[in-house]
Amino acid sequence: MRSRYTAFAHGDVAHLLRTWHPSTRPTTLTLDPSIRWTQLEVLDRVGGGLFDSDGVVEFRAHYREGPQSGVLHESSRFVREAGQWFYRDGTAR
Repeated sequence: MRSRYTAFAHGDVAHLLRTWHPSTRPTTLTLDPSIRWTQLEVLDRVGGGLFDSDGVVEFRAHYREGPQSGVLHESSRFVREAGQWFYRDGTAR
């Protein structure tokens, strides 16, 4: 989760696509350069431990777009395959 937030903050599209599960990954991804991600709050985690094959992370990601600030509040589902975690999908909260 934190690596994907950092990838959004730094515009690392390659990392985002690489860590997105193939079943839900878009073919291309364009990030909005006017959005500046400023803070990540991890609110809850279910699963996602050393011996788990899936997990859910609830978070708030704060951003600024020009003079406006906003928050993306989401529960993201992750799955581990071959020892690597992949983002599957998320639900806005």
